[in-house]
Amino acid sequence: MPVAKRDLLEILKTELIFLEMGAYSMRSSWGPEFIFEDSPTCLNCGRRDNPIIPCTECVLIDLIPAECRFEKSPCRHIPLNALGETLDSLYRYGDPRQVEEAVATWLRATIDRVEKERGVIGQSNFKKEAI
Repeated sequence: MPVAKRDLLEILKTELIFLEMGAYSMRSSWGPEFIFEDSPTCLNCGRRDNPIIPCTECVLIDLIPAECRFEKSPCRHIPLNALGETLDSLYRYGDPRQVEEAVATWLRATIDRVEKERGVIGQSNFKKEAI
């Protein structure tokens, strides 16, 4: 069953809000554990062991290197910075604060890039309110 196409820019903004609200900082047995996978972004949120929609249907798929798109959790392989760090590498070597800072920086830069590509700069005051 095809998934309705979601807007990348809106998903990125929602994810930034989710992150800035401290949702990932409240990790517990009932709270989110993995960025993107345990958030409103994921089509299979809460179904990691029994996904119903392939990750290739995710709006983030074009941000994932082609060679990583069929990994179990492809969103963990999005390059977050010039060093090539990913959630996968940061989960292994970084602390939670480093992970969240890297993702927040990446989200802001990606939102800016997508807005520039679409020519929507200045049409929203999202950045002023979210920062």
